[in-house]
Amino acid sequence: MKTSRYIPFLVIALAVLAGGPSAWAAADQLEELLQEQTKARREEKVKELQRQERLENLKRDQTAHQLQRQLEQLKQEKAAPSPSQEPQAEESRRQLDQQRSDQQLQRLQNEQKINRIQRESDALRQQQQIDELQRQQRIDSLQDQIRRNQSQQDFERLRQQPQIPR
Repeated sequence: MKTSRYIPFLVIALAVLAGGPSAWAAADQLEELLQEQTKARREEKVKELQRQERLENLKRDQTAHQLQRQLEQLKQEKAAPSPSQEPQAEESRRQLDQQRSDQQLQRLQNEQKINRIQRESDALRQQQQIDELQRQQRIDSLQDQIRRNQSQQDFERLRQQPQIPR
């Protein structure tokens, strides 16, 4: 339990009890200041979520572009893939396209979640939503990393296969 969170409220209560009407005004000002600070911290967390999301999007885009370049390079190296390589190459292209679509959908969903969080009026509920979105972003990031590694391995396997003349 965080007792430091309750100390300002105890100070306010003691000041009000000891000081009379002027203490009430000071207590109100202090309470208002505390609420503004809390709101500012929540807004900063939302901004940090947006920065993290933009960074993740850049990483995803960079990986997708890298995989696309590798696929193009593979096409150039092996102008006519062998019959055994064609299904694998086509599957790799399909997976890459699916990853791009999934990433775009994920971006839009996260933007919607952030917008909902910003509109939330209940501070506790807003904080819970921020925490949940951060947790989900970490999970998504790990899943993206797994997919990127798998795609990279698939491309390397294709690249290593000897080309069989037709």
